[in-house]
Amino acid sequence: MSYTIALNFEDGVTRFIGCKEGETVLDAAYRQKVNLPMDCSDGVCGTCKGHCEQGEFDMGDEYIEEALSDEEAAEGMVLTCQMVPSSDCVIQVPVASSLCKTEVGKVEGTVAAVEQLSEDSIELVVDLDEGAEIAFLPGQYVHIDVPGTEVHRSYSFSSLPGEQRATFLIRNIPNGVMSGYLGERAAAGDRLTLTGPLGSFYIREVTRPVLMLAGGTGLAPFLSMLSQLVEKGCEAPIHLIYGVNKDDHLVKVDALDEFAAKLPSFTYATVVVDEASEHPRKGYVTHHMDAEVMHDGDVDVYLCGPPPMVDAVLKHFDAQGIVPQSFHYEKFTPNEAGSKS
Repeated sequence: MSYTIALNFEDGVTRFIGCKEGETVLDAAYRQKVNLPMDCSDGVCGTCKGHCEQGEFDMGDEYIEEALSDEEAAEGMVLTCQMVPSSDCVIQVPVASSLCKTEVGKVEGTVAAVEQLSEDSIELVVDLDEGAEIAFLPGQYVHIDVPGTEVHRSYSFSSLPGEQRATFLIRNIPNGVMSGYLGERAAAGDRLTLTGPLGSFYIREVTRPVLMLAGGTGLAPFLSMLSQLVEKGCEAPIHLIYGVNKDDHLVKVDALDEFAAKLPSFTYATVVVDEASEHPRKGYVTHHMDAEVMHDGDVDVYLCGPPPMVDAVLKHFDAQGIVPQSFHYEKFTPNEAGSKS
C-alpha cells in the first residue's frame, strides 16, 4: 500500500511523493530527495511543522506539547516527522521549495490538436510523452513554453490529473504570444515543454456546499475539478456561475451538461455581459449570486477570472456582509510573461 502526498510549498510549487504504509511523511520525502525542514525528527523541535489540508493520518503520541499543541493539532497542523498517512494527503509546507532542494517538474509533450472554440478562446490538446504523466491537483496550472520564443505562458489544466492527454482553455488575445503561435504556426506534432504544477488554487475536500465562479477561460480549472468530483462522487450541492462578455464566448457548455447528468448535485448557470444579448441571464456573476447559492455563508467559494471580476466579487461579499467558510481565487492577467492568460 502506498499513498500519494502532495507537498505544497509557499512559493507555489507542488511536489508529489509516494508514502509507504507505516512510513512518516518526512522519511518518505527524504527517500525521494525532498529535504523537508527538520532538526530533531523526534517530535521535539517543531521545525517540520506543516498544515494537512486533506487526508487521513496518525500522529501517534511521541511528540511533545511544545512542538505541536493540542490547539494546533485540532486545526490540522502536523509534524511531518511523526505523521503517518492512511490515505492520500495534501500538506502545506511553510517554506520555499528551493530551501528543500526540490524543483518544479518539467515534462515534454506534443501538440495533438488546436481548436478555435470561439473568437475569444482556443483549446489546446497536448499528448504527454510516454511515462511523462504530470501529477497535479485539479485547479492547478503549468507554464507552457511558446515554441520559437524564449517566453512561457501559464494555463490551468481543464483535464483530469493522471491522464496522458492534457487540455487547456486559452484566451485568444490579439497580438498575444501564445495566441499568435496557436492561431498561425501551431501544427500537430510540435514539441512543448510544460513546467509545474504550480498554484494554491485547487479543489479541497468537499464537506459543504460549493460555489464556483468562472470568468471566460477561467472555466478551465473548474472543468478539471468537476471531472474529479464526478470520478470520486459528491453529494454536496455544487453550483457554477459562468460569465462571459458575449453569447458566442460561451464554450464547453456541452461538457457542463455532461457533468450535470453524471453528478446530480451539480447545477450551473451562464451569464452574458452584453446588453444586446437575448440570453436569459445578463450582467455579471455578482448579479446572480442569490441567497440560495450562498447557503447563509456555509459555502466554499472558488473563483477564477480576470482581476476586475475577482475585485468585484470581493467588493460584493463585503457590501453584502457575506463571509464564506472559505474563499479561494485565481486571477489571470493577459499579455504578461508567466501570466494566467
